[in-house]
Amino acid sequence: MKEKIEVDIKVPNQTRYLSLIGRIGEDIARTLRRYHGDREELAYHINLVLTEAMTNAIQHANEGDPEKEVHITITILDRNLNIKVYDQGQGFDISSLRHADHLDEHGRGVYIIRTLMDQVSYRKYNGGHVLEMVKSLNKMMK
Repeated sequence: MKEKIEVDIKVPNQTRYLSLIGRIGEDIARTLRRYHGDREELAYHINLVLTEAMTNAIQHANEGDPEKEVHITITILDRNLNIKVYDQGQGFDISSLRHADHLDEHGRGVYIIRTLMDQVSYRKYNGGHVLEMVKSLNKMMK
């Protein structure tokens, strides 16, 4: 039987929700009974990418506007973990943030996300943008 988990969360555009969302990601990673890799390491990585992605959405995309919200979906299906972070901002060119040696105060979060996840994309979506991050859970048994 395929293991499927779906979590859909909307929070106000405030940094005080970062640790809550990070902990939810950690807890999901820890519940993957069929995952035979290091669950604690996976939990830490998921917390980190969620925190970085949400920080970018809150501070940069939504420009700290308290009237906006951040929408997060976490889906595990088959052997893939898919995280989407939706913002209501104008967006940016993610391809301009390629190399860690050229990063100053901005771009480190995207670099961390790219390092820990297998696929990362950022595109327009329904009046805003969505950052999609995919992690292969190839250490899951058939």
